[in-house]
Amino acid sequence: MSLDKPRTVLVCSCERSMPRFGASVARGCKGARVEAGDQFCGAELDRVRSALSGGEAVTISCTQQAPLFGDLAEELGFAGDLVFANIRETGGWSQDAAAAGPKAAALLAMAAEPASPPALVTLSSNGVVLVYGCDATAIDAGRQLAEKLDVTVLLSRPREIAPHRVWDFPVMQGTIRQARGHLGAFELTVDDFAAPNPSSRDRLGFGISRDGAVSNADIILDLSGGVPLFPAHELRDGYVKADPGDRASVATAIARAADLVGEFDKPRFIDFSADLCAHSRSRITGCTRCLDLCPTGAIAPAGDHVAIDAEVCAGCGSCAAACPTGAAAYAVPDAESLLRRLRTLLLTYREAGGLDAIVLFHDLGHGEPLIDALARFGAGLPANVLPVAVNEITQLGVEAWTAPVAWGACAVRALSSAKPRHELTGIAANIAIANLLSRSLGYGAEVCGLIEADDPNILASTLDLITPDVAPRRPAAFLPLGKKRSLLTSTMLELHRAAPTPVDRVALPAAAPFGGLEVNVDGCTLCLSCVSACPTGALSDSEQQPALYFSESACVQCGLCAATCPEKVITLTPQVDFQAWGARRVVKQEQPYNCIRCAKPFGTRSTVERIVAKLEGKHWMFAGENARRLDLVRMCDNCRVDAAMNEGFDPYAGHGRPPPRTTEDYLRERKASRDKPV
Repeated sequence: MSLDKPRTVLVCSCERSMPRFGASVARGCKGARVEAGDQFCGAELDRVRSALSGGEAVTISCTQQAPLFGDLAEELGFAGDLVFANIRETGGWSQDAAAAGPKAAALLAMAAEPASPPALVTLSSNGVVLVYGCDATAIDAGRQLAEKLDVTVLLSRPREIAPHRVWDFPVMQGTIRQARGHLGAFELTVDDFAAPNPSSRDRLGFGISRDGAVSNADIILDLSGGVPLFPAHELRDGYVKADPGDRASVATAIARAADLVGEFDKPRFIDFSADLCAHSRSRITGCTRCLDLCPTGAIAPAGDHVAIDAEVCAGCGSCAAACPTGAAAYAVPDAESLLRRLRTLLLTYREAGGLDAIVLFHDLGHGEPLIDALARFGAGLPANVLPVAVNEITQLGVEAWTAPVAWGACAVRALSSAKPRHELTGIAANIAIANLLSRSLGYGAEVCGLIEADDPNILASTLDLITPDVAPRRPAAFLPLGKKRSLLTSTMLELHRAAPTPVDRVALPAAAPFGGLEVNVDGCTLCLSCVSACPTGALSDSEQQPALYFSESACVQCGLCAATCPEKVITLTPQVDFQAWGARRVVKQEQPYNCIRCAKPFGTRSTVERIVAKLEGKHWMFAGENARRLDLVRMCDNCRVDAAMNEGFDPYAGHGRPPPRTTEDYLRERKASRDKPV
């Protein structure tokens, strides 16, 4: 892989505990100045100092001693690009180490790919803690925290508790009905709320209770032993829950709560663009993918779009992986940066002589320690398994699963815990779509998959069972550019272009991010309600004549068009039709009807003629002597108003009413009948 700027790559054998990969790295990282060594952190530290003094970007094949090298760079005033890559636990410490040279080159090249840091969200806590429990355990916890925090204890249906001589923090009775918020901004609704009786003697008593009391807190320590106050409660910053019967768990929870004071920064995991959201239009619900998947309740409807609470978001990325428009985009890293890293990894691996690449996605909390354990105490990763660290494996969308296949990977896997902290429903759906596409295009049956393992030996045995499927006939080399949706479409096209057995159309399951529309053109009136409802512009019209156009590559199968259509003539068809991904196609078009007075085109000819046929001779306003009024239907809006006003016709008048009869009328008729000769 050619580098964009001069770079020095220091490749260490870690005191000869693994092979020197210098030659393979030089073959894969063209244009880089590669230096191989055995102990850059000790005896050869001067070589690192020399590299950092040269002004070029530097990559060092060691993460264990990164703090040492970082301090040295600061001491030397190095302001260039300094990155570190682990090739020891990921490749060098393996029974396949002799063949791991191409992997080392690929990992070093991937590490040099830049990624923009995400924006930060700041949570501020002043140390106001609510200890929620039902017995003396909560009061004891409050007493321990009172030395550092502003404590209030809330007891739900308290058992017999002996009152204390001096209450140095409030103890209240109440049951939390609803809780919302996050670290530094919790709001609780409490029922059965009551203050203690000062005269409590042998047991703590409470006064008259009331429902609907509201309390605010920065931290919640839940020792109630009941149902958690929040969904996915372990992911809610500031909410600490422990089993009141487990002393060790309670002690750990108290220590955690005591540390939650001050300002805390966390990444803004999701970059949300409301204008791209396909959730709703005109109070008609369309896409709900993110709402269905969010484990923490951080996403809620907000009119035509959804709103994401960045303070509550725990960063699982399921919403971004499922979002078909790219309105919810993951930012740690962004999709383009991740695909660029994957491209560099696979192209470098191939250029360095590597074969049958298997991409292994993993997170830092579970996957990285498991890979380290396999390297230290087991056989290590196979030479063709290329580990790629991500923040959460649930952030991986269809594009992240299929792009490596287009670039030449024979298999793609994600490493998960057997007891994951995030729900895997979303990632399983994306894997199913990726496998369906890969199988249909001839890449193999189960190219993508999930490895659920907590034991390094299970990881090793599972990796050994992966047999290389059909490699692409001509691996792609496209450069990923743009936002989520454009990356997804370009990846699909390249996957099709590089396919061993390409087909034009692949049927997909419901809720897939791609698809077409079937329109009953005979029932379509070209009212264009669907065009105004479509959030992506997949449906469009023409300024020249009545027409409906459809761009299949832009359709996200949100269903808003079908739900909005007054004639109910639209049916969704989840699929990838590669032949239809070119220019927009005409769904229906007609000649406009020209105004009979000014010749201005308006409406469609079929619609106007159908209205005339339905009214002619069948409605009092357009029947008999009023038949000429049918011309109003044949006029444009301006001429219609002008004609109606000049005619003096009142459409609200209805049939003419007989004049009221008076006494004079009756007297006149009586006189006329008297004067009438017999």
